[in-house]
Amino acid sequence: MLRIVSWNINGIRSPLQGVVCQETSNSTSMAMRRILDELDADIVCLQETKVTRDVLTEPLAIVEGYNSYFSFSRSRSGYSGVATFCKDSATPVAAEEGLSGLFATQNGDVGCYGNTDEFTQEELRALDSEGRALLTQHKIRSEQKPSWQLAGTGNLGSKASLSLSWVPNLVSCSIGSHVIILGDLNTAHRRIDHCDAVNLECFEEDPGRKWMDSLLSNLECQAGSHGGPFIDSYRYFQPKQERAFTCWSVVSGARHLNYGSRLDYVLGDRTLVIDTFQNSFLLPEVMGSDHCPVGATLNVSSVPAKQCPPLCTRFLPEFAGTQLKILRFLVPREQEPVLEKSALWLSNQTQVQKQQNKVRVRSTRPRPSQANSRRGQTNLMSYFQPSSSHSKTSPELELLSLPLVNNLTTPKTLEEEMIAREVEGQAKHSESKEEKELRTSFWKSVLGGPSPMPLCSGHREPCVMRTVKKPGPNLGRHFYMCARPRGPPSDLSSRCNFFLWSKPS
Repeated sequence: MLRIVSWNINGIRSPLQGVVCQETSNSTSMAMRRILDELDADIVCLQETKVTRDVLTEPLAIVEGYNSYFSFSRSRSGYSGVATFCKDSATPVAAEEGLSGLFATQNGDVGCYGNTDEFTQEELRALDSEGRALLTQHKIRSEQKPSWQLAGTGNLGSKASLSLSWVPNLVSCSIGSHVIILGDLNTAHRRIDHCDAVNLECFEEDPGRKWMDSLLSNLECQAGSHGGPFIDSYRYFQPKQERAFTCWSVVSGARHLNYGSRLDYVLGDRTLVIDTFQNSFLLPEVMGSDHCPVGATLNVSSVPAKQCPPLCTRFLPEFAGTQLKILRFLVPREQEPVLEKSALWLSNQTQVQKQQNKVRVRSTRPRPSQANSRRGQTNLMSYFQPSSSHSKTSPELELLSLPLVNNLTTPKTLEEEMIAREVEGQAKHSESKEEKELRTSFWKSVLGGPSPMPLCSGHREPCVMRTVKKPGPNLGRHFYMCARPRGPPSDLSSRCNFFLWSKPS
C-alpha cells in the first residue's frame, strides 16, 4: 500500500508551535518527525511553507527516515513555497522544481512539460520563481503491472490552477506512466464544495472552475467519452458528501461550525484512480493551519531508488557538511601544534599579569574614610535636599547635621529620622487623598471611560470590534459585528448579520 498526503500548512513553523516549546535543533527535528509520523504517509506534500533558502534550518529540512525536496519563492520572503517529504522506502528516482523546465538541471529531472508557447520566458520565470510546484517521479509495483512509473507526483501551491497548461500533456509525454496531482488548487470545483455557493454569482463562470472542468473527467461518463484526463479522487469515492471542506476562515472561527470550502485535492489520471486507488480521505481533526490535510491510499508498493535525486535537500552545501572551518583558511595544518603551545604560554603569562595588576590596584585603592573625605561627604545631610516647608532647621535636622563619627550615625538617630519621615508621609497622604478623588472624578466626567460594546441584534450579546483590511475607502475603519463563529444561516448558534460602524474618536 502507498499512502500520500497533501497539506497546506500556512507556514512550516505553524504546526510546530503546539509541539515544540523552545527553539532548539533537537526539539525542532523531533517535532517535525512527530508531525510527519502523525500524517503516516509514504509521501507528504506541503504547501505554503513560507520559508526561503536562507532561513531554512537543518532540523526542519532533514528528518531522519525521510528525504525532502523544497521549492522556494525567489521573489518574496515569507511567501508561497512547497516541500515534499518522502520516506526512505519511497525515495523518488527523479525530482524537479517548477513547471516550465527553466530550473531543470538535466540531472535527475522528471522532464515532462506542457505546451508553454503562450507564455514568454519572463512570464515563465516569474511563475516558477514563486515556488509553487515540485515534481517527483517514483517507481512502484502493483499486482496488475510488476513495475511501472508514477511520473510527476505534482505538489502544487495555491493559485496553481492558473499555471497548469502543462497538465493535460503530462500524461501523454509520460508513456507507460501514471500521474497524480495533489495540493491546494485554490478553487472549490462544484457548488457542493463551497459553504456559500448559493450567494455567489456566476459560480460556474469562474476561470479556476472552468480550468478544472477541462481537467477533470465526468464521473458519469464511460471511458473514452468526453471529459478531462484526471479524476477528483475524493468525489470518486464520496460523490454526494456534503460539507466536506478543507479550508476555513480563521478570523471568523468558521472551522468550529465547519463553514468553509474544499480547496485541496488529490487528482489522478482516470485509469490509475479506477484501478489502483483504495480510498481518498480528509483529515479535519489535524490542527495547525487554516487548511486540513487530504490524502489517498493506493494498492501499490514503492520501489525506492538507490540514491536520492540531486534536488534532495541533504545535498545542499549548507547541509551536506562540505563547509570548511575558517581556521582552515587562516592557519596551515602543520603549524597547529606550535601555535597551540604558544597560545598556552601566552594564556599563562596573561593570567600572571592579571594577578599582579589586581595586587597593584588593591595597594593604591584609597580607604573608605579617605575616599569620603576627598569627596567632601562629612555628614548625612549631603545626601538629602532640605524641605522647602521648613523655614528653620528642626532639632532633628540639626542633630543629623552634626559631624559623623567614623562616617556612621548612631542607630538611635537613624531610627528617629525614619519615624519622622514616615509620620510626615502619612500626613501628606491624608491631605492629598481628597485632592486625588477630586481629580479622578473630574477626568471621569471629561473622558467618560471606554464605551461599552454594543449588543448584536440576533443574540443580544456583546460584539467584537474588527478593522477593515481590504484596500479601499474604508481601509483602517473599525466596525462591530457578532462575536459568534461563522456558520450556516440556518444554524441559530452561528453568527448573526449584525454590523455597525464604530464612531470615529
